[in-house]
This record gives sequence, structure tokens and C-alpha cells, in this order.
Amino acid sequence: MMQHLATALGGVLAGFALAVPLLWQQQRTLTKVRWEATHDDITGLPNRRLFLDRLRAALAGDTPVGVVLLDLNNFKAVNDTLGHEVGNDLLDQVGRRLAGLPGPVLAARLSGDEFALLVTGDRDTTAIAANAAWQVIAAHSIRVVNGDLHATASVGYTHTHTHRSLIGTRELLSQADSAMYEAKVTTGRVREYLPHRTATVRSRDRQHH
Repeated sequence: MMQHLATALGGVLAGFALAVPLLWQQQRTLTKVRWEATHDDITGLPNRRLFLDRLRAALAGDTPVGVVLLDLNNFKAVNDTLGHEVGNDLLDQVGRRLAGLPGPVLAARLSGDEFALLVTGDRDTTAIAANAAWQVIAAHSIRVVNGDLHATASVGYTHTHTHRSLIGTRELLSQADSAMYEAKVTTGRVREYLPHRTATVRSRDRQHH
């Protein structure tokens, strides 16, 4: 009787010993799949999907937040002249600098050379983050695989309290994008979304194209 019990117990333990590594591997695979679905494969930053999820959650909780959009000036020229490996390295280094910004800031890569910051706080906090993002990119050259590059960015930002009406993710992204566009066609630095000024810049730009 005892021998049968010992044999049965041994079988259970052996099965358990085999199952644990399998379950651990399955958990690792699931974690990896989830991470890859919400993060950018070049920079490791949150991707557009995760950024929008966090933005929607903040808006649903009535949390005051700002959205900062930026893209790198002349990034296409880097890819065309130096190659995609250098371009990807530049994106990675820019992502690292943005991820290191202080304060309640979530940095994400949306697509191409376009990055975004989700800033929890008031308009002043958002303005500080937007200017800090420009500064960390432009202040010092960026080491890439075959040397150093000097990069600059066009930065636009907006805030949920810019207007006193309800606003959603699409409107915030559109506003920040308009401000970024204004920065690109004027100074190439940092601009806040201001409806009348942005509309004038877009109108003037269309007249020259």
C-alpha cells in the first residue's frame, strides 16, 4: 500500500516538475507578446496603441493632461544619405533622451520619426516638458553607429484645459499636430496650440505651395 502511494506521489511530483517549466515558458511568451503589442520595437518606448490607451484613461478620469508631439527635422535625409541603420540608431537615442525627461511624463513613439509625450499636470507643466523635449534633442550631438549627429525637432503641444469644452483624444492629437506643423514651418522649435494663429500659418503655407 505504502509502495503504491509512494509510486503515485512520485508520478505526481514528476508531472509537476515537468509542468512548471512549461507554464513558466508559456507565461514568458504571453508577457513578450503583450509587450510587443504595446511597445515600439526600435526604441522600446510605448507605441501609439498604448499612448492612446493612457490618454483615454486620463480623459475618462478627468485628469488634466497635456499632449506634446514632435518629429525630427530632416530625418529623411539621414535615412537617404547615411542609411536606415543610422536612422534607427538615431530614433533609439532620441527615444532614450525623451524617456529620461523628469516629471509625470510618458514618452512614446507613434510612427516614423514622430514621438509623443503624455504630460500629467497643468499647462505650465506641459510647456516645460515640451521645451525640455526640444532641449534634450538639440542641446548635444547624438552618438550613432558611425559618428555623431546634430539633431533638432519641431515640437507642438496642447492641454485639456486650453479650452473649457469637452475634448477627446482625436481633438488633442489634432491640436498638438497643428502646433507642431506651425513650429516646423516657422521656427522649427516649440509652439503651443492657439487656434487663430495656427490657422493663419496653415493658410500662408498653402499659398506658397
